[in-house]
Formats: sequence, C-alpha cells, structure tokens
Amino acid sequence: MEHITSKWGVLVLQVLSDGGSWRFSALRRELADVVSEKMLTQTLRTLERDGFVLRDVKPIIPPHVEYALTPLGKGAARHLVALAHWIEANQPEVSQAQRRYDAS
Repeated sequence: MEHITSKWGVLVLQVLSDGGSWRFSALRRELADVVSEKMLTQTLRTLERDGFVLRDVKPIIPPHVEYALTPLGKGAARHLVALAHWIEANQPEVSQAQRRYDAS
C-alpha cells in the first residue's frame, strides 16, 4: 500500500497506465520535471518487487529494458487515476474550504 500511494509510485503508475510498455529513457523524459533518475529507478524496482510492474529485458546489445503494468498494477492504477481525477475535479471546493478555515 505504501509503495503505490507514495508520491513517485502514483506518478509512475499513472504514466504506465496509458498502456503498452515504456522504455526507461521514455519514462525518465516523461517524469524529468518531477523525479530524479535515481528515484525513478528505485520506484520501478519497488513496484516490480511488489508485483505492480513488469520489467522486460531484451537480450540485445545495448540492453533494451521496457516497463509495463502487470494485471495487479493495472487494477491499482485504475483506482489511483480515478482518485486523481476526483481530486482535480474537487480542488476548487477543497481550496474554498481551506480559505474558510484559515479565515476563522
């Protein structure tokens, strides 16, 4: 639970939920503004260990590594993406509640 709801876990699952497999370099470019290469690597390893991400190493030179969601990862990503959309849709109401609280 902790790994998929972490800041980086959510972002990686959200990107991978777009479907298909992603090369590491493409993931790094997609998330370059928010996560370091080291943190991306650690997050992918953790999600792979937990069974959410599949790491596929192609036996070519240079090595070609792709990442994709497992069925378990797809299920988790569906819920996380839905929650992210809900948060985005309700952000004005949350901001308004925060302003009311801060004013009191």
